[in-house]
Amino acid sequence: MEKALFWHRRDLRIHDNSGLYKALSSGYKIQPVFIFDTSILDKLPRDDKRIIFIHNELQFIKKQYQKFKSDLLVLVGNPTEVIPQLMEEGQFSALYTNRDYEPYAKQRDSHIFNHLAKVNKPFIGTKDHVIFEKEEVMKDDGSPYTVFTPYAKKWKSKLSAEAFEYAPSENHLDNLLTCESQPLFSLEELGFSETNEGIFPQKEITQDLIKNYAQLRDIPSENGTSRLSVHLRFGTISIRELAKKAIQTSDTYLNELIWRDFYQMIIYHFPTSVTSAFKPKYDLVEWENNEYHFHAWCEGKTGYPLVDAGMRELNETGFMHNRVRMVVASFLTKHLLIDWRWGEAYFAEKLLDFELASNVGGWQWAASSGCDAAPYFRVFNPYSQQEKFDKSLKYIKKWLPEYGTDDYPEPIVDHTFARNRVLDRYKKALTT
Repeated sequence: MEKALFWHRRDLRIHDNSGLYKALSSGYKIQPVFIFDTSILDKLPRDDKRIIFIHNELQFIKKQYQKFKSDLLVLVGNPTEVIPQLMEEGQFSALYTNRDYEPYAKQRDSHIFNHLAKVNKPFIGTKDHVIFEKEEVMKDDGSPYTVFTPYAKKWKSKLSAEAFEYAPSENHLDNLLTCESQPLFSLEELGFSETNEGIFPQKEITQDLIKNYAQLRDIPSENGTSRLSVHLRFGTISIRELAKKAIQTSDTYLNELIWRDFYQMIIYHFPTSVTSAFKPKYDLVEWENNEYHFHAWCEGKTGYPLVDAGMRELNETGFMHNRVRMVVASFLTKHLLIDWRWGEAYFAEKLLDFELASNVGGWQWAASSGCDAAPYFRVFNPYSQQEKFDKSLKYIKKWLPEYGTDDYPEPIVDHTFARNRVLDRYKKALTT
């Protein structure tokens, strides 16, 4: 019987996996594979927690496959070289995977698709980590939405049972290619160190948490958010299962998942927004880009407690509360007048749940340069945000043990001065 590859990427699970289900139902015997992409690994710090997370999940997946006398093949290298070589040497007839919409992924997949087409081997992609993709939610004139509210309205109008159709991939594992199991190489052998294993959030989410999400999501001291973003990022849970629960329980939570789809499709239709302002005039803003201020922001030493607490939380855990993310991003771009791309890159390095589309979308929103962004004259007041969302100082005191002592720094910039400066600077750029 002919055999094919299934390439795991941002879908590190076996259940309800659309691409895996399509592969296992194809008539081929399927060999699953995961590739540690060296073009990504080489840029990461050696203690990157996301690599630990991926390594843990791969061990779990391997055990599941091994129960069916198969295994997950884990390789290291550049996928544009590894996949064609593996296809040829293993005499695989087809390649299956789940689609990715980021610019690098599209370029990589296009290269592999063209290579395999020359040898008449199909490269078959499937939708899996979003509810709607590509041109599935478009304006009536066929152009992509750039404002969230009408996008969300159309998104909801298109919902049907098919959008949440379960892909019973775990029920077809007898169609895996039989092979000898191999132990997974260690993190050390991969060139990374193993630290902070216990930091990762659980995959389970309760209906109560979703039900109370709207009331608790803005309070950073409360456990009011699901923290499932890292699992959505790496596909260790099914977006379809999660969206089903949200529809039954909380429209507010559902809207957060729609924002995720929205940003994925923005980056698909407008890939230049990764590095350029979605609204071109905002690239004319004259940034201060003061390196001393930037380092103080990175280290959580700006003298603004809510900002500093958020940055300390990020640096220590790889997580930052959603409300605090908005305050922190606004502070960097508006108070310090530092280019949003600096902040986006720092978050990309530190966030466990880093996802390019949402990260870029969030930063451009804060800088007012993105689609459907906060207006440029909206400048978060960190003090009023603190009073509103952490009045008891519970969150701040957790992350700033020196708060209230002489060791806590004075503010590096005056709020009123900063607000007037950014309004003048933005006005100048937008009237040029």
